[in-house]
Amino acid sequence: MSEAIISVEHVSFAYEEEGREAVRDVTLSIPRGAFHAILGQNGSGKSTLAKLINGLYLPTQGTVTVCGLDTKDDQNTWEIRRRAGMVFQNPDNQLVATIVEEDVAFGLENIGVPTEEMPGRIEKALADVDMLPFAHRAPHTLSGGQKQRVAIAGVLAMRPEAIIFDESTAMLDPRGRKEVMAAVKKLNQEQGITVLWITHFMEEAVNCDRVHVMHDGQIALSGTPEEVFADPDKIRVYRLDAPPMARLAQQLRQAGMPLGQGILTVDEMAKEVCRLCK
Repeated sequence: MSEAIISVEHVSFAYEEEGREAVRDVTLSIPRGAFHAILGQNGSGKSTLAKLINGLYLPTQGTVTVCGLDTKDDQNTWEIRRRAGMVFQNPDNQLVATIVEEDVAFGLENIGVPTEEMPGRIEKALADVDMLPFAHRAPHTLSGGQKQRVAIAGVLAMRPEAIIFDESTAMLDPRGRKEVMAAVKKLNQEQGITVLWITHFMEEAVNCDRVHVMHDGQIALSGTPEEVFADPDKIRVYRLDAPPMARLAQQLRQAGMPLGQGILTVDEMAKEVCRLCK
């Protein structure tokens, strides 16, 4: 088994002293090179957990380590954020410059990368998310999906080992969500960057290696996408719905069609129906 690049051990966090805990006794391990998803309704604690991992919040109990660095140690803060970058929900809140390439350079300036090294890093980061042709464009002229890919390039330029995506497609249309997900899958598969994908879109979670469902501040369910979505009725307990194809497969089985298990995508449904028609 690969080493854990992100380790959360019995972590709890409350926004106010003596207040209700937003995260309660959570233990989680993300192996290097993995692609994990965290699902949950609003208020489930998933975004709070993301900020605990990035060191934006410090646990009131337990320990969070990133690349072996404890988030409670102030001396580790900037190194943690360099090694585990974070992409937020609204790309407009992350874009700070008037030109795309200058925006990507912003993070490099903050961590003290030599000026002569910056152009190569910027070019590669933009190329990795297919945004190099837009290097001299103004961010406000881009679509939502393109803006989010520029935000990802800003993180990539710092050469992280992991990236945490905190509902990074929530404000995008279906096309923008598809663009961003494709870029992230490419980074994970081709460069081995560890991805923690936080979302409330069930269909995005089917692309991940493992899924963790948060409910009321705790991890209520973990497994592969096939395991977590095998019974759509079970996940509804946590006020979530299974991906459309998983729900359709359940309905067809109830109607008497002998479909196999683990159907989560349109392609998988098409293959299974073709198999039955032979």
